[in-house]
Order: sequence, then C-alpha cells, then structure tokens
Amino acid sequence: MFKRILIANRGEIAVRIIRACKEMGIQSVAVYSDEDKDSMHVKLADLAYNVGPADAAMSYLNYDSLMQAALDTEADAVHPGYGFLSEDADFAERVTKAGMTWIGPHPETIRQVGDKDIARTAMIPSGIPMSKGSDPLIDEDDAVMKAVEVGYPVILKPVAGGGGKGMIVANNEDELKRILPIINIKTIKYYFEHYIERSRHIEVQIIADNYGTVLQLGERECSLQRRNQKLLEESPSIALTPSMRKRVGDLAIRAAKSVHYSNIGTVEFLLNLQNNDFYFMEINPRIQVEHAITEAVTGIDLVRTQIRIAAGEPLDIKQEDIHSSGHAIECRINAEDPENNFLPSPGLVNFFIEPGGPRVRVDSGICAGLSISPYYDSMIAKIIVHGNTRGDAIKIMQRALDEFTIEGIKTTIPLHKKILTNEYFRTGNIDTRFIKDHFSKYHYTKPTPETAREEEKEFVPAPEKPASKQADPAEWSQEKVDEDMRIAIRSGLYYM
Repeated sequence: MFKRILIANRGEIAVRIIRACKEMGIQSVAVYSDEDKDSMHVKLADLAYNVGPADAAMSYLNYDSLMQAALDTEADAVHPGYGFLSEDADFAERVTKAGMTWIGPHPETIRQVGDKDIARTAMIPSGIPMSKGSDPLIDEDDAVMKAVEVGYPVILKPVAGGGGKGMIVANNEDELKRILPIINIKTIKYYFEHYIERSRHIEVQIIADNYGTVLQLGERECSLQRRNQKLLEESPSIALTPSMRKRVGDLAIRAAKSVHYSNIGTVEFLLNLQNNDFYFMEINPRIQVEHAITEAVTGIDLVRTQIRIAAGEPLDIKQEDIHSSGHAIECRINAEDPENNFLPSPGLVNFFIEPGGPRVRVDSGICAGLSISPYYDSMIAKIIVHGNTRGDAIKIMQRALDEFTIEGIKTTIPLHKKILTNEYFRTGNIDTRFIKDHFSKYHYTKPTPETAREEEKEFVPAPEKPASKQADPAEWSQEKVDEDMRIAIRSGLYYM
C-alpha cells in the first residue's frame, strides 16, 4: 500500500480523498494556489505544497509545479480527483514515468476514451449500441453534408473532452449554417451524433482491477441538467425495470472490457424514451462528482476502492455480492445566483451551517470565514441523502436543504427546493429537457447590462492536444444564436 498520496486537486473532492487516506493510514499531500492557502483541504492534509498563483493554468494545471510538489514531498502516488488534469493522459504518463502511481486508468486508456471518435470505434466489435454518428468534420461543406447523412436534429460534440462541454444542437440546416461560422472546426475537432430529443441520461458505475475483473455497481439517473451540466442526481433510476437495469449494467461491463479498462469509471448512456433502448455516449475515466450516491446505496467506498486497485490489489467482491438498498439523491450546491442568469457569486462566507441528522451527508470544502474564489468552479458542496424509498429520500433532502444555511454569497439551494416540489419530478416524469420544459427561466435568461460582461466570458472546449500548461484558455464571445450556444465553460474546470 502507498505511504503518501499527492492530491492534484482542491475543494470538496480534495477533502474527500484526504479523509479516505486518513482512514487507510496513508499520508496525504495537498497542493494549493496562492488563492487557496487558507482552504480546508490545506488544513486537513498531512503536508501542503504551494504550486503557484491563483490562475489555474499556472497552478492546478501546471505539470511542472505539480510534479515538483510530488517529488519534493516524496509522494508515491498521485490522485487527480475530477476536473483539472484528471483526464489528461500526458500528465498521467509523466507521473508514471517518474516512478509514481497514477490513481486512475492507464494513460493509453485515458487517451482512447478521451477521443470520442476512437472510443466509439472501440465499441463496435462488442456490439455496444450507439446513436448514428459521423466521422470528425473537415470543414463547413463537409459538416452540412454529414448532418444530412446523420439526420436532423444533430448534436455537435467535440471529439476530445467530456462532461457536456461544447455540445451544440442544430435542428435543421439553417441553424447549422448559423452555428458553423462561430465554431472553428478546423482547430477543434467536432463530429455529429443524431440528437435524441426525449431521453434520460443514465450512467453506470464500474470498478475494474488490474487482473481482468470488471464489476458494475448500478446506475445513476443524471437527467436533470442545465446547459448540459448536471444539477441533481439519483440512484437508482426510477425509469428502469429490473431487466433494463441488468441490460445497461451488462452493456457497461462490455464497454469497459472493450478498452481494457482498469480502476473506477463511469459508462454513460442515453435512454431513448421512444423505444427504451440505451445508446453509448462516453466513458469518464475518473471519479465522478456524484459518486457518493452510489456509495450510499451499495455501501462501497469508491475512493478507497480506487486507491486499492491502483496499489495492485485484486477486487475482493463478486458481482453477486453487490446489492442496492434504498434510494439516494444528490444536490450540487453552487455559488451562483439562479435569479441572475446563474452569475457566479464569489465572496466571504460569513455564516455556514451544514444539515445533519440521520441519512444526510454533506461533502464540502468550505466553512464560515472562508472566501469563495472567482478563479475556480462554482460548486462548493454536495448534499447526499439516503432514504428507504424515493419519496422518503425527497423528504429527507427537503429537510436538509431547509437546514443548509449559507450567508454572504448566493447559492443554488433555492432552485433545488423548487425542483423537489415540482409534480413532474416527484412522480419521476423527467428527462434531459426537464429544466428547459419546466424551469425555462433558469435554462436561459437574457443577460442584463450588469451581467453582460460576465456572460460574454465564454470559452471553447479544450483542444484535442492539451494547450501549454502556462497558456490562458482561449476566450471567445458571441451573440446568442440559440439556447444551446450559451456554453459558459472555463476549459478544464467544469465537469460532470
């Protein structure tokens, strides 16, 4: 087992990993930027190392600074968490070449699943169903031709990257022709998939050791999204029958074996509500934000499992040993103002009371007296509840949200309260259009003069080859072509 693990991340996921390390008798090394010197993960870790200024490109995304931290602290493994460099095969390779262990899939696996064109090709021999798609687009004329072949509506997806970043829907040729001049398909590779208008986003948690054993821990319902970013997740999905649950679990295992996957990961599918067929989307080669709801219903600690697999231990359970109990829900709490086009709300947290009591868990990296930085992702906490039934879990979550008090900044807590009282949500009648159909004011709000400047700070998806670690993300601004074009993403910092 490892003696010391460096955690190449910050915030709540760094705290989560530090806690797992303490429970396993492993020393933890926190890295921090100048902006994060007083953060909770720095205070909780056994060792802490400054990796640079507030700008993530010069600290949390800086290969050299992170490698120096690992070498100076004599870490024997690196845990990337999620976001930042968690899906960066080049960084993972640098870690392994330096004689340390990367707590995640092998670098070549990360490359394979990180390129959607390659990943989709790898699924074909195993018969994994996929929506109709295209090869990477060459130019605008090629895109118009391929869109006809795929069939409208189409969704443009960057070949590299994941987490809902940079995806744009075109319902017809006119819309596509308005979109194409804005995105640079010669610099950033895109491809088409046929867009399934009524679907549910179902993902399956997998764990795989280094000896060929792959298990699935059940599904998570992730259909509640705003601009392709998840808001609330559940496990299990109320939409799945036992036979559907077995079918998607078997598909996830086949998909993982198709790329010789090891460690933990998530296989994501769309469930077409017209025919109840599952279509492969992608494999996320890392711990997910929503991993805690799977932990709640299965009792399996996924972070400890990650570490044990990376240390070379075989899985000590079999598929028949895995059982799901009850129902879990997670709400992501962001420092954003839902009533003001989700404008980020950095600032000092002057009052902070987490909910507690039976069957409530809060994963956060903040407390009263800490400041929320404008430099990083706005998610500050997650509430996870576990009930005997879905209705029970909803009631527990409502109580938890009522208890959660954060003063000094705006948060998304009020929006979650509204979602939980919605009759369509309460009856499980949801799909990926739920927010757009039932909470349209939160799906897109025209910027006010006060928010226009912030709203213009849009970012394109990360290029296929990661940019120089010192480079700033490529900025761009645009008029609103349609709702799906408003993709406010800071490359590398937003995740699913």
